Amino acid sequence: MAFEHETVGSTERYHGAIFDVVTDEVTMSGGGTAQRDVVRNKGAVVVVALDDDGRVVLIKQYRHAVGARIWELPAGLRDVDDEDPAVTAARELAEEADLTAGRLDKLIELHTSPGFSTEHVLVYLARGLAPVPSPERHTRTDEEADLEVVRVELAEAVAMIFRGEITNAAAVAGLLAAAYQR
Repeated sequence: MAFEHETVGSTERYHGAIFDVVTDEVTMSGGGTAQRDVVRNKGAVVVVALDDDGRVVLIKQYRHAVGARIWELPAGLRDVDDEDPAVTAARELAEEADLTAGRLDKLIELHTSPGFSTEHVLVYLARGLAPVPSPERHTRTDEEADLEVVRVELAEAVAMIFRGEITNAAAVAGLLAAAYQR
């Protein structure tokens, strides 16, 4: 029978808009307790938008933590309380790629860094893509103001992963899952 780990104490170290950091005191299988730092995150959604020609939508965006513009999929935080994740995914697709989806299906889910983070990511496959009408498009600001949006063949996106050009973990997982599913 597996040992049931219990949190017997918790100290908040940082509280922010996107994540919190706590130090938990946790019972250990070998006896005693240990401290574990945890980044508590609201979670996110990611969208593999696949068009009728077999191309996926990639975005290139500046990410300060890595100091570079990197290729990703349309994505966003689950920061609206009680919002259905599919609704969040549709909103992010519209905001970041100016697209709507006729069909949105959950593809996979993942924990990005379970050793220290609670982040849970839901990856959706969007099909039946159509443009958001110009007057209804989201005005992008901050690092999204200069997003580069392109469509590439799904096979080419997978090749980009293996060439080290796509390194965002959720994008890698989503693209590989979409390729496997096809």
